Amino acid sequence: MRRRLEEVGFRTLMLMALLSVVGALMLLIMVVAINGARALNWEMVSQVPTGGYYLAGGGGVLNAITGSLALAVTATVVAILFALPVALFLQSDYGGRTRFAVVVRTYLDLLWGIPPIVYGAFGFTLMLYMGLRASLLGGVIALTFVELPIMARAMEEVLRTIPRALKEASYALGATRWETMRWVVLRQAMPGLVTAVLLAFGQGIGNAAAVLFTAGYTDNLPRSLFEPVASLPLAVFFQLGTPFPEVQERAYASALILLVIVLVISIKSRLLGRLLSKHNVLD
Repeated sequence: MRRRLEEVGFRTLMLMALLSVVGALMLLIMVVAINGARALNWEMVSQVPTGGYYLAGGGGVLNAITGSLALAVTATVVAILFALPVALFLQSDYGGRTRFAVVVRTYLDLLWGIPPIVYGAFGFTLMLYMGLRASLLGGVIALTFVELPIMARAMEEVLRTIPRALKEASYALGATRWETMRWVVLRQAMPGLVTAVLLAFGQGIGNAAAVLFTAGYTDNLPRSLFEPVASLPLAVFFQLGTPFPEVQERAYASALILLVIVLVISIKSRLLGRLLSKHNVLD
């Protein structure tokens, strides 16, 4: 009887925790959607800000939309180039059982927990040392540092879920460790790897602290790696800081645009994951 009561109690606590998280998420989406829909129009997504945009003038946030996509997509691609080799190295087939691998995991966990503003300050210091100013390149560097530990650890956990028996079957057929990792492990883990990339991308595109000092802000569309670039999180921040109610409503519209971008990419990534797992032998 006591065990039964404990089981019911813990199930109730888990259900309450789930409902609180889902409820908070739905409340957030509703607030952004309701307040943002009133100010959202075609002008906002198709035009750059005019001279008086932040004084309730005309224009839109096309510069911030393209800037956020340029920052997040470029940083995600760069992070993949570093995170995937690290995740492969941390597998038991390679260096995953060495002391060096333990140190790498520890540092990745520590880097994951560092606030993004610290990465922004570090990126800004690195830019000053290299003689760079706030630019798209600086923002990409800062966001790459933000996304790298998230992506590497998530990829490692995904790769570890591949059964050892599947690898041994590949070895028995004469495949090398690299061939097994490339044609068997990576293919089976592809849906999970896509999710890991999406997780890091979502952190990158919605991050304002890391790009505050490194990417700068401009009303123009991104044209070069060495010029300042706008971003949607900073656009929301700047618009909420104005005393004009109309501009503050536009901040919610900008947040709604960012939310829609993340949702669309999430849905497409899920569909891609299902497509990639259609012929997965583990399903």
